[in-house]
Formats: sequence, structure tokens, C-alpha cells
Amino acid sequence: MAELKRTLGPVQLMLYGLGSMLGASIYGLVGKAAGMMGGAVWMAFLVAMVAALLTGVSYASIASRYPKAAGAAYVAHLAYRSPWLSYLVGLAIVCSGLASIATQSKVVAENLNTLVDLDFGFSIAGTSADVMLIAIGFLLLVGAIVYQGISESLWVKAVCTMVESPGLILVIAVGLRFWGQADLFQAPATIANPTGALTAGLLLQGSVLTFFSFIGFEDMLNVSEEVRQPERTIPAALIGAMVVASLIYMAVAITAVSVVPWQELAKAPGPLKLVIERAAPWFPAVGFTLITIAAVANTALVNYVMGSRLL
Repeated sequence: MAELKRTLGPVQLMLYGLGSMLGASIYGLVGKAAGMMGGAVWMAFLVAMVAALLTGVSYASIASRYPKAAGAAYVAHLAYRSPWLSYLVGLAIVCSGLASIATQSKVVAENLNTLVDLDFGFSIAGTSADVMLIAIGFLLLVGAIVYQGISESLWVKAVCTMVESPGLILVIAVGLRFWGQADLFQAPATIANPTGALTAGLLLQGSVLTFFSFIGFEDMLNVSEEVRQPERTIPAALIGAMVVASLIYMAVAITAVSVVPWQELAKAPGPLKLVIERAAPWFPAVGFTLITIAAVANTALVNYVMGSRLL
């Protein structure tokens, strides 16, 4: 069987993993997490990081020992020697990626449409034609990039990561002066928890929700066949990406509840956009829209690469 070229180094792989985790999830997840955890939302990310690192170390060990593009499907086959089970695992992951790509293409199209404001004068299946056509064009563009090769895909991904990461850094930078204005150990008072105490059960619930923001590191397993010296590169890049993502998440969470009260943050449709509006009203709204597009496009590109490798 032909093997893929090993062209990826530690920096490229770390950016790949970091971009996978810093995708679209954090931009909306922090509001939902704040509604559950209150000012202590940063602690949920901390607990989730520990759980994610345990899983990540397992993935790093597997990928460094069995660096094959099929990822979880290949590992399932090695473990159980059952073709139908490994096929089912691979098919399930591909289907989840396709569903994710479809959603991301629509989000990108809607955001681009607000910038360009196209109007073709007709609709398709209840959806405006401009959004539908932009979404199809986006899918074709990403497909063409993936078709060119892994190096080209990861360079485009690195550019998206360099755009979306400063978006989160911007949130931290403009809101840093607000640190200390919120109680970072305040939890919502509920019927089950009338005193608003930080219980183990509450931390567990919050960490289960915020664990979603770490999803993406497992995609690094699917490009392991294209990594130079995988036994060294994969563990270092995977763990490094997870640690950096964790620090950014906790800083963003602290900033968000410091700038906007967590009660208001939980109800905001775009929590980080609201933080920017409060902390930096001078920042153009179009700038954050572009950052959102880059974040969502980055996640779509990862899903495309993952799906193609699994197939």
C-alpha cells in the first residue's frame, strides 16, 4: 500500500492542532458556560483541560506508535481485529465531519453575505440564493485546497489560525484592565444549589460542557502518517497545542466575565462580540466578523482533511 509523504514538522503540526481547538466553539461556548458556572467559568476550562490532556496523551501514544492516516478507524482495527467495527468507527467520524462542514459553510456564507450584501433576487428551498451559492463556493474552494495536498492545506490553516488566534488575544488585551472587577469564584444560585457554592458536581457539569472546546486535538491523529519523526513530533506538538489552548481559554473566560456580568453574558447570542463592544467600542464590527469567518473556515478545513484521510 502506498504511503503519504512525511512533510510535516512540529510547528506545522502544533498549529494544526491549535487551530482545530481554537475553532468556532469558544466564540459561543463561553456564554453557555458562564450561565452554568457564573464567574467561576475559568475553573471549568481548567478541569476540562486535565481530562482532555489525559485523552490527549493517550492519542499521542497511539499516533506515535501507529502513525497511519486512518486514525481512530485504524486503531480500532488493530485493537479488535474486526473489519465491520473499524469501518463503522470510520464512517461515523466521516459523517460527523460532513455534518460539521455543512454547518460551517452556512455560517461562513451568512457572515460573508453581511459584508458583501449580495442579492440574486430568488431563493432556494427557503434559503436565500446568495447564502446558498456562497456556501457552495466555499465548499468548492476548501475542497480544492485539500486536493492540492497536505502542505498547502496546513499553510492555509496556519494563516486562518494566525487570524483567529489574535481575535482571542484581542479579547484578552482589551479586557485585561477589567480584571479584578468580578468575583471569579461566584457560582449561580439554583434550587439544587441555593448558596451558589462551587461543588464538585457543578465543576463536573461545567467541565463536561467546556470539554467541547478542546475537541479537535484528535484530528492530529489523522495526519500522523504525514509527520516527520512521529514518535517525537506528535506527543510534543499535541501536548503543546493543548496547553496553549487551555491558557488562552482560561484567560478569555476571566476576561469575558470581568467585562460583562456573567448573567448578561449567558444570554448574549455573540458573547465575545459583546465583550469587544463593551471593552473596545472603537474596534470595527467588520473586523470581528472577519475573525469569526477565519475561525469557522479553519474548522471546516480540518474536517475536510480529516474526512479525506479517513476515506
